Amino acid sequence: MRNTERIVLALSLLAGTLPVLAQTAWKVEKTMHIGGTGGFDYITVDSASHRLFVPRSTHTQVIDADSGKLLGDIPGQKTSHGVAFVPEANRGFITDGGGDGAILVFDLKTYAVLGKLAAQPDADGIIYDRATGLVLAVSGDKGVLMTFKPTIDPTSGKIDATIDLGGAPEFLATDGNGKAYINLQDKNEVAVVDLKARKVVARWPVAPGGAPVGMSIDGKGKHLFIGCRKPAKMIVLSTETGKVVADLPIGEGVDATKAYGGQAFASARDGSLTVVGEVSGKFVVAQSLKTAYGAKTMDVDPATHRIYLPTAEFEQPAAGTSGRPKAKPDSFEIIVVSR
Repeated sequence: MRNTERIVLALSLLAGTLPVLAQTAWKVEKTMHIGGTGGFDYITVDSASHRLFVPRSTHTQVIDADSGKLLGDIPGQKTSHGVAFVPEANRGFITDGGGDGAILVFDLKTYAVLGKLAAQPDADGIIYDRATGLVLAVSGDKGVLMTFKPTIDPTSGKIDATIDLGGAPEFLATDGNGKAYINLQDKNEVAVVDLKARKVVARWPVAPGGAPVGMSIDGKGKHLFIGCRKPAKMIVLSTETGKVVADLPIGEGVDATKAYGGQAFASARDGSLTVVGEVSGKFVVAQSLKTAYGAKTMDVDPATHRIYLPTAEFEQPAAGTSGRPKAKPDSFEIIVVSR
C-alpha cells in the first residue's frame, strides 16, 4: 500500500468509514491493437463468452476479450451504433442509423446475418430488458422508443408501435420493474417510460447538467448515472424522487457511463475515465484515470472486473487548423482497465 493510501485509510478508520478513495485504484492493464476499417461506437461485453461486440460503421467486429483476437465480422450496416444480445434466443441485434434506419438481427454463435427489421432513422442506443422480455432501441431523429420481442421474425417481423418521447434520445436504462429511463439530449431531461402503459409518465430535469448522453443504473435501481456534456458533469439522479442528488466533474466529451461494484464510471473523448463512489451517503469522485484520447464509450465485464474502452491512434491536427484529430488508418484498439 502506498503512503497516501495508508494516510487515507488511517483517517477513514478514525472517522469510522472506509471511503472509496481507500479502495484499490483502477489502472490501464493493457492495450489490444485490433485494426480494421471504420469508426467505432458503443462497445458491448458478452460476459458469459468473454466476447466484445464493437460497431465499426459498416460492420460489427466480434473480439475475444482476453486476447484481442478477431472472432467474427458482421457485415451489412450503413452507420452502426449499438449491440444488444439475448442468449436465450441465440440472437444479437445491431442498430443501424443510416438511411431509413434498421435493426440487424444476427446469430450469436455463427455471426450469420438473419435479417433486418425496418426501424426509424438514426436508430442508436439499444438494450435488452429481461424483466419485460423486450429489446429497446431509440431513434434520435424521430424522438421515439422502439420495442420488440427478441423472437421476432427477422425478415418479415415488425417492431411495435413507437412511443413518442418528446425529444431527441441518446441512451437508456431500465430498472427491472417495467420502467425505462431515456436521456433527451436536446431537452436536458430524462423521460421516464412505463413500458406496460407504453407512455412517458414523468420528465426529470438533469440541471445543473446539460446535453445528457451516457446513462446507466445501479444494481438496486435507485440511482441513474448520467453523463452530461454541457457542462461536463456526471449527474446522479434518484429514481425514487426524480431529483438530482449529486453533480460531479468529469472529462470533456463524455459518451458513456457504467455502474458496477458500488461505483460508477464516465468515459470521455479527452482520454479520461472518472470513477465515482459513495461515502457516508454522499457521492464523490474517487479517481480520475488517464486512458487514451477518443476512448469515449465503454462496457464492464463483471466476471473479470475489467473495463473495455474502444479508441484509435489519432493524427495531430496541423498547426493553425481546428477540428477533431483524425484516426490513423487501421489503428483501432481497445484499452483494458482493471484494478
